Amino acid sequence: MSTKKKISPCLWFDSEAEEAAEFYTSIFPDSQIDHIARTSIDTLGAKEGAVILVEFTIAGLSYQALNGGPHDQFNDAISLSVTCKDQAEVDRLWDALTADGGRPVQCGWLKDRFGVSWQIVPEALPRMMKDKDPAKSKRVMEAMMQMVKLDVRRLERAYEGAASTDLDRDVQSPNKGGIT
Repeated sequence: MSTKKKISPCLWFDSEAEEAAEFYTSIFPDSQIDHIARTSIDTLGAKEGAVILVEFTIAGLSYQALNGGPHDQFNDAISLSVTCKDQAEVDRLWDALTADGGRPVQCGWLKDRFGVSWQIVPEALPRMMKDKDPAKSKRVMEAMMQMVKLDVRRLERAYEGAASTDLDRDVQSPNKGGIT
């Protein structure tokens, strides 16, 4: 059971708060629905007894999902960034979050089926980007900017100095978990 944090991001949904919380908690370890609050009165957007707020935990961090109506939509001004230990975790989360109406964006970003923006980042990327050799970090940045889903092998090859034509040969079909 997680400890309630002082600050919890609150995600505003039209009416999908419970569905979204169930979806997110099914994808990440150390995740659970903590509480579902229902409205005690009829409101403009919901009848008495409808879900109004879901408190949940994703990977040990507390969140809230609010059924606030269609007034506001998610945008790229805020995203949830996930650090992944390896390519297998990148692939698993990418596939889960883009399923059923989610969509890839660019440079490791995607939007899930609820419109929430995510960054799926292999833990190797920040290490390579912070290298004291500017040529290495530049090559990694150039490789990343050409990717949709991040590919650890291609990033590492860029870091090590592989020519961009060699990296292009590594491109796989999107159905195989590669980059387009």
